[in-house]
Amino acid sequence: MKRLIVLLLLLVQYTTSSQTSSFNEKPPVFSDCENTAIDSLQKCFDKNVFKRIYENFKVPQKALDESYKGEVVVLFEVDTAGIFRVIYVDAIYNELKEETKRVFSIFPKVKPATYNGRSTYKQYSMPIKIPLVNQEAVSQDLVKENEISKLEQKAKQEFDSVNTTLVPFDNKRYSSQLNIPFTHGDYARFDRNINLIGTNTHTASKPFVYEDVSKYYDFKAEKEKLKRETNTWAGKKLWNEHLVQLQGKDYWFTIDPIFDLQVGKDTEAEFNSTYNNTRGFLVQGGLGKNFNFYTSVFESQGRFAQYVNQYAESLKAFGPDPAIIPGRGIAKRFKSDSYDYPVAEAYLSYSPAKFINIQFGHGKNFIGDGYRSLFLSDVSSPRPFLKLNTKFWKIKYTNTWMWLRDVRPEVTEDGAFLTKYMANHYLSWNVSKRLNLGFFESVLWTNSNERGFDINYLNPVIFYRAIEFETGQGAGNAILGASAKYKFKDNIYAYSQFILDEFSLNDIKGGEKSWKNKYGYQLGVKYYNAFKVNNLLLQLEYNRVRPYTYSHNTIVLNYAHNNQSMAHLWGANFSEVVLIGRYHYNRWFADARIIFGTRGLDFNNGTDNFSYGGDIYRNYNERPFDTGVEVAQGIKTNTFYGNLQAGYLINPASNLKIFTDITFRNFNPDVTSASTFKSDTLWFNFGIRTDLFNWYFDF
Repeated sequence: MKRLIVLLLLLVQYTTSSQTSSFNEKPPVFSDCENTAIDSLQKCFDKNVFKRIYENFKVPQKALDESYKGEVVVLFEVDTAGIFRVIYVDAIYNELKEETKRVFSIFPKVKPATYNGRSTYKQYSMPIKIPLVNQEAVSQDLVKENEISKLEQKAKQEFDSVNTTLVPFDNKRYSSQLNIPFTHGDYARFDRNINLIGTNTHTASKPFVYEDVSKYYDFKAEKEKLKRETNTWAGKKLWNEHLVQLQGKDYWFTIDPIFDLQVGKDTEAEFNSTYNNTRGFLVQGGLGKNFNFYTSVFESQGRFAQYVNQYAESLKAFGPDPAIIPGRGIAKRFKSDSYDYPVAEAYLSYSPAKFINIQFGHGKNFIGDGYRSLFLSDVSSPRPFLKLNTKFWKIKYTNTWMWLRDVRPEVTEDGAFLTKYMANHYLSWNVSKRLNLGFFESVLWTNSNERGFDINYLNPVIFYRAIEFETGQGAGNAILGASAKYKFKDNIYAYSQFILDEFSLNDIKGGEKSWKNKYGYQLGVKYYNAFKVNNLLLQLEYNRVRPYTYSHNTIVLNYAHNNQSMAHLWGANFSEVVLIGRYHYNRWFADARIIFGTRGLDFNNGTDNFSYGGDIYRNYNERPFDTGVEVAQGIKTNTFYGNLQAGYLINPASNLKIFTDITFRNFNPDVTSASTFKSDTLWFNFGIRTDLFNWYFDF
C-alpha cells in the first residue's frame, strides 16, 4: 500500500512540476538561478537538486557489497521558508533511506515557491539511481519520460509486492466479533463465569460474541487443557485443529467440514431405522481487527422418529414439498419416506467502535436466560436479520430486524410465499451487582398496501405500539415483555420472563378469565457446581402461556415464521415444567432433560371447529366463548418428554462430537382425533455431529 501511495504522489508531483511556466506560479529558486528566465526556473531548480545529490550522496557499503542496482524514490517539499524537508523515502535498504535524508538535510536554504506572489509549499518526488549517476546531465523532458516508464514498471510489480507471508496461527476467533455457536450444552461451559456476582454482563441476548465472553472465560486456556498430544498432521487435524487455518498480517480464516451423521431406531415406527446424513463446510475469519465473517452450508437427508416426521409434515408449506424440518427449513421428498433439506447460514459482523456491534446475515437469534424463550427463540428456521448491539454504562440494547415468511396455501400471493417483517428491541439493565431487569418490545407487520419494510421501525428507540396505532387497525401485531434475573450466589441465580400480547384492565379486574388476557410467563433457576460437584449444572424452569397469545385476527400477523413459532415451540395454551442436568469432564459430556406439561389442542372434527387458543396461526375470533378461558382448554393433552445423551468432544476447534442418546416421549390427549392421538415413542440414536445449533424434538 505504501508503495502505491508513493507512486501516486510521484505522478502527481511531476505532473504539477511540469506546469510551472504559469505567470502566477514560480518554483523554489536556488541562489545561482536568480537571474534565470522565469520559464527556465524549474529546469534550473531540478539541475541544482540533481547536482547536490550527485556531489554529496555516498552509496552505503551494504549496497556496494551486494552490487545493488535500482533506485531510491524520495518525496520532499520546500516549505514557505525555503527549507528542504524529506516527507517519505522508499528504498530497499534502511541505509539508503538514512543517506537520502542526510543529503537533503545539508541542502541550502532557497527562495520559496510563490503563487500569486505569496510564498507557498512545493512538493516533489524524484528518483536517485543506484549506482549513482550524474542526473544533472539528463534533460527534464527525458527525466519525465523515464519516470513514466518507472511508474509502469512499478505497476507491473504490484502483484508480486503484496505481502503473502503467513504468521503462526493463534486463533484470533477467541477475541473476535464472531458469534459463539449457540447450543445450550456448550454455553453451559462458561455460563457460570459470565454470571458471577459483580460482573457487568448481559446474558439474555444470544448468541454471544467471543470478544465479550473472553473477558470472563479463557477460551485458549480451556482449549489447551483439552489438547491431545500428537505429532502427525492427520492427528492434529482430527483432535486439535481446524482443517484449514491460515493467518496473515491483517487477516485470518479457517475452513472446516460439517458432519451430522446419525443412525437410530424408533420402536413405534414401522420403518427399520432413523437416520440423518448431513455434510457441509464452514468458513469463518476476520479482516483487520473489527470485521469478521461466517458462512456454513448444509446438505442433508434424513428420516426421524415417527412423531418428528408427522410434525414436520404437519408444517407443510404451499407447493409440492411434503414437510418443513423443525428448526431447519423446507424439505423435499427423498426416496419414498425420507426428506432432503438443504440449509445455509451466514453473517457479517462489524464493530466500528468499542460499544457497538452490527451484524447482517441469515440465521437465528434468541433472547432469554432459560431453555425456552417467550420473547424470541431459535426453534424456527433461519431467516434474514439485521442486528445492532449497543453497550454502555450498565446497559445493553439489542435491536433486531427480521424478514419472515408465511408459507401456508391460504396466504400465498401468485404462488409465492408471503413476506412479513419483524422488529424488536430488548434493553438489559444491570440495576445492581445481583439484579438485572430487561424490557422487550416487538412488532410484526406485512406488506399490506405495498407498505414493504416500514422505515418507521428502523428507529431503534421508538415505541412500536404507538406506530401500530398510527398506521391503522390491523397494521401490525405488537407484543411487550419484561424480564428479571437475580443472583443469589455465584452458583445460583433465578430468571423470569413476562410477555403481554393484549391488555384490557376491565377484563382483568372482571375476574371472568376473558380471552383478552393474553399473556405468558416464565420462572426458572440455575444451580452451578451443584452439590459441590464441579461442572454440574441443574436447571428448573416453568413456562405458562394463556390461550390466543401470539395470534391475531389478521392471521398473517401471527408470531411465527415458516409455520413455526418465533417464541415457544408449543405456541400457546399450555403450561410446562423443564428439568435439565448438564455435566462435562474434560472432553466427556452428559445431558439429561425431562419435560412434562399440559396443553390444549383444537378438535377440528367437522362438528367442533373452534380455535381453543393453542394454534397461533388461527384467527382468535374463531373462539367458542369469550370468558371462562383457561390454559389447556380444548383437547387436554398431557406430554412427557425425556432425553438422556452422553458423548465425547473429538475436536474442540470445530466442535465435532460423537454421541449417543435415548428419547422417551408420551403424548396423551384425552380425546382422539384425526390429528391428535396417543403416542408412545422410544427412540435410540447414535451419531457424530459438528455441534453448531440447537435441535428441538420436545414438541
